[in-house]
Amino acid sequence: MNNKILLSKKGTELIEHYTTMAEKGYFRKDGGFVKKTYQSFELKKFKKFVYPEFERFKIKSLLDYGGGGSDWEKKDFEGEKSAKDYFNLDKVIKYEPAIGLNELESCDCVLCFDVLEHIYLNDLKNVLIHIYSNATKLVILQVACYEAAALLPTGENAHITKRPPIWWKGFVDNISIDFPQINTMLICSTKYLHAQTFKIWKNAIYDEKEGYTVELE
Repeated sequence: MNNKILLSKKGTELIEHYTTMAEKGYFRKDGGFVKKTYQSFELKKFKKFVYPEFERFKIKSLLDYGGGGSDWEKKDFEGEKSAKDYFNLDKVIKYEPAIGLNELESCDCVLCFDVLEHIYLNDLKNVLIHIYSNATKLVILQVACYEAAALLPTGENAHITKRPPIWWKGFVDNISIDFPQINTMLICSTKYLHAQTFKIWKNAIYDEKEGYTVELE
């Protein structure tokens, strides 16, 4: 388990901006203003897609990394089931420093939805290492590859690191190599309801195969 993360000056400032947005609201690029932030549960859009992997890897504990709007106990995730019940989890921990949720604990799975595109580029490596360091079986990453509706207090678009899916695959590959026993699921949303996915991988498997070529899947 890794409870510490070293962020740059800009990375620390961004957390402060998100704290301000959580407390006071934020402007949208269309000119509108949103008073209540951290209201959405991004996993809902992908629940049927990721559910088989929770079963496959026997996930019982989960760290929701940056999931400020995720209510795992509310009985509305699937019918009258909560998300915790839907995925048959024993324990869910939420980490969201912008709203004071700083507790961390190693879990079977670390889930990180709609977070990485909000991270300052020079902090991405440390953030991903932090994510992998707290997982024992599976890391699930979902990243948006388009502009956000939200604006930072500076006036910049909230998706400060907007990159195409193949860029994210290469970046995550570079980190997952150091965590060869952890399975990775990467979902790159190219539009709000459209996503490109990559085959789940675990770097340790490459050493067990004959030959040297690792195909992009």
